[in-house]
Amino acid sequence: MEEFRRAYSRLCKESGTEPQETVLQQLHQLPQGRLDLATQSLTVDTCRALGKLLQKESLLTELILSDCMLSEEGATLLLQGLCVNTVLRFLDLKGNNLRAAGAEALAKLLRQNKSIQSLTLEWNNLGTWDEAFATFCGALAANGALRQLDLRNNQINHKGAEELALALKSNASLQQLDLRWNHIGLLGGRALVNCLPSNRTLWKLELAGNNIPGDILRAVEQAMDHNQDRQTVFRESQARAQVLSKEVRHLREEKSKQFMDLMETIDRQREEMARSSKASAARVGQLHEALNERHSIINALKAKLQMTEAALALSEQKAQDLGELLATTEQEQRSLAQRQAKEHRLEQQEAAERESKLLRDLSAANEKNLLLRNQVDELERKVKSQQEQLFLTKTELTNTTAELKMRAVQAEERLELEKKRSRQSLEDAEHLRFKEVEHMTRHLEDSERAMQERVQRLEAARLSLEEELSRVKAAALSERSQAEEELIKAKNQVRLEEQQHLAHLEEKLRLLAQARDEAQSACVQQKQTVADAQARASQLGLQVESLRRRLEELQQELSNKDQEKVAEVTRVRLELQEQNGRLQAELTAQEALKERVAALERQLKVIASDHREALLDRESENASLREKLRLKEAEIARIRDEEAQRASFLQNAVLAYVQGSPLRTLSPQK
Repeated sequence: MEEFRRAYSRLCKESGTEPQETVLQQLHQLPQGRLDLATQSLTVDTCRALGKLLQKESLLTELILSDCMLSEEGATLLLQGLCVNTVLRFLDLKGNNLRAAGAEALAKLLRQNKSIQSLTLEWNNLGTWDEAFATFCGALAANGALRQLDLRNNQINHKGAEELALALKSNASLQQLDLRWNHIGLLGGRALVNCLPSNRTLWKLELAGNNIPGDILRAVEQAMDHNQDRQTVFRESQARAQVLSKEVRHLREEKSKQFMDLMETIDRQREEMARSSKASAARVGQLHEALNERHSIINALKAKLQMTEAALALSEQKAQDLGELLATTEQEQRSLAQRQAKEHRLEQQEAAERESKLLRDLSAANEKNLLLRNQVDELERKVKSQQEQLFLTKTELTNTTAELKMRAVQAEERLELEKKRSRQSLEDAEHLRFKEVEHMTRHLEDSERAMQERVQRLEAARLSLEEELSRVKAAALSERSQAEEELIKAKNQVRLEEQQHLAHLEEKLRLLAQARDEAQSACVQQKQTVADAQARASQLGLQVESLRRRLEELQQELSNKDQEKVAEVTRVRLELQEQNGRLQAELTAQEALKERVAALERQLKVIASDHREALLDRESENASLREKLRLKEAEIARIRDEEAQRASFLQNAVLAYVQGSPLRTLSPQK
C-alpha cells in the first residue's frame, strides 16, 4: 500500500494541489485489501486522484467512504474511476447526500462494473429526483453481479418503489435489499409485492418504517420465505448434483487408472512374449546350425569311407597283380587276402553300425526338433489365444465404461427433468394461488369500498339530522385515520364537548329518536349485508385453506420426487457397485491369465533348460564321435602303413627269390 500512497501524492502534485494529511495517514495505516476513509472530508482533487488510482488498483477489495461529505463532482469522479475496476467487492457510500448526478453516476457504475457485490447507500437523497432514480433502477435491472444493496433513508416514494419493482423483475443476482425508513407507502408496497413472484433470487427485503400495511408486509415475508426455501432447495440439489458428479468423476478416474494399469501389464506381457519368442527363434536357429554341422560331419565321414574303400580296392588290385607274378606266394597271399577281407568286412560292419547309429541319432534329433517346433507352435497359439482374450477384455471394459457413462448421463437427465417438472409445478401453483388471492383481495376491497360508501351515505344522512354530533364523529374519524394518538385526543375532546352540550342535546335527541330508529333499521340492513360479505369472506377463507392444502400436497409431491430421486441415485450407486464387482472379477480373471502366462513362461524355461541339456548331450556325443573318427583315421593310417610295409616286404622277398632261383644261374649271360 506504500505504492498507493506515493501514487496518490504524485497525482496530487501533478494536478497542482497538496495531498490531504488525513488521507495520507489513513493510507499509511491501511490494512491489506481495505481502504477506510470514513468521516474524512474529501476534496474534489482528492476524489479525482483516487478515481485515477482505483482504475488500475488490483489489490483493493473493500472501499469505505461513509460520511465523507462528497460533492456531486467528487462522487462522479470517484465512481468513474470505479467503473473499470475489476477487483473491488464492497463499496460503502453512506451519508454523502448523493442526489441526481450521484444517482446517474451510480447507474453508470452498475452498468459497467461487474465485480461489486455489496453497495451501501444509506442516508442519501437518491429518491428525491424521480428521473435520476429511474436511471439508477434501470442500471440495477441490467446488473448481474450485485448481491446486497442498502437504500435506507433515501427519500424513496411510491414512484421510486415502482421503478425498483420493475428493476427487481429483470434482476437475477440481487439477494438482499434494505428499504427501511423511506416513504414507499401503500402503492409502493403493492408494486413491490406484485414484482416478487417474478424474482427468484431475492430472499431478504426490509420494509420497516415505510407506512406499509401489515398484510402487505406479511405477503412480502411469505414471498421472501418462499424464495429462501427455493434457494435452499436449489443449493441442496446443486450440492447433491456436485456430489454425484464427483462420485462419477472419481469412478471414471479409478476405472481409467485400472484400465491403464491393465494395458501396461498387457504391454509388458507382450514385450516378455516377444522377448521369449525371439529367444526361442534364436535357439531354434542355433539348433538348425548344429544340425547342419552334424550333416557336414556325416558327409565328411562318408567321403572318408569312400576314400578308404578306394584305397582298399587299389591294394587288392596290387595284391592280385603280385599274385600273378608270385605263384609261390599265392597261399600266403590268399591267406593274407582272406585275413584282409575278414578285417575289411569287420571294418565295414563296424562302419555300417556306426552309420546306422549316427542315422538313429540324427532321426532322434530330428524328432526332438519336431517336438520342440510343435511346442513352440503350441506356445504361439496360446499366446494368440491370450491376446484374443486380452482384446475381448479390453472391448468389455470399453463397453462397461460406455454403459456407465450412458447411465450417468441418463441419471443426470432424469434429475434435470424431475427438477424442471417440480419447479414448473411449483411455479404454476404459486401463480394460480397468487392470482386467486389477488382476485379475492380485490373483490373484498371492492365490497369493503361499497360498504364504506353506504356507511358514509348513512352517516351523512345522520349527520344532516345530528349536525353537532356528526361534526364530532367526522372529526374523530378523520383524526383516527391519521394517527392513533390524535384519535385519543379527539375522543377526549368529543367527550368533553358531549358533557358540555349534553343538556342542550337531550331535547334534540328526543326529537331525533325517530330518525335514529330509521337509521338503526338501515344499519340493521347494512349489518345483514355485512354478514353476507363475512360469509363470502369465510367461503374465500375456505378456498384459501383448500389452496394451502393443495400447496402442502404439492410440497409432499416434491418431497416424494426428492425421495424418488434419492432412490434413483442409490440405484445408480448399486449399479456402479455391481459394475465395480464385475470389473474386479475381470481383474481376477486377468490375474489368473497372468498366472497362466507365468506358468507358460516357467514351462518355456524348463523346456529351454531341457533343450540346453539335450544340446550339451549332443555336443558331448559329437565330441565322442569326433574322437572315435580320429581314432579310426589313426587305425586306417596304421593299416595303410602296415600294408605298405607288407607290400614292400613281399616285393623284396619276391625280388630276392627271383635273384636266388636256379633258373637265373642256368640262364646264359647276355
